[in-house]
Parts: sequence; structure tokens; C-alpha cells
Amino acid sequence: MTAVYAVTFALLGLAAVLTTARLVRGPGVLDRIVTLDVLVTLLAAGIAVGIAVRSDGSGVPVLLAVALLAFVGSVTAAHLVERREGMR
Repeated sequence: MTAVYAVTFALLGLAAVLTTARLVRGPGVLDRIVTLDVLVTLLAAGIAVGIAVRSDGSGVPVLLAVALLAFVGSVTAAHLVERREGMR
């Protein structure tokens, strides 16, 4: 089972690197906002895998806090983009 966790962490790391490249290269603000949301989701997935590796539920509150921040950030960014489009 350790190999599965190692492969999962490696794939999450690769996805984070590719997402960061997209963040730097993104042509628009909305692309960068979505990319940051994906990065936070990858962070939450990494925390979840870490919880599974340790077989300890003490990290669940951290996972919930990160997920809540990701949700609030996405909603706020969508509201900001909608407002900005309304001003044009």
C-alpha cells in the first residue's frame, strides 16, 4: 500500500507543477483564478492522502478548513469577475 501512496503523492506533485506553470502562463485573470482554485484542491487532496497514510483523523479539521477556504475563495473570485464584467 505504501507504493500506492508514493505514486499518489508523485502524481499530485506533478499536477501541482503543471498547474503552477499554467498559473505563470495564464493569459487572463479568470484563468489564473481557476488555476489557484485547482492548486488549493490539489493541496486538499494531498492533505487527504496524508491523513490516509497516517491512518489518523487528526488532520480532518485542517482538510475542512482548506476546503472551506477554497470554496469561499472561488465564490468571491466569481463574484469579482461578474462585477468587473458588469462595469464594462
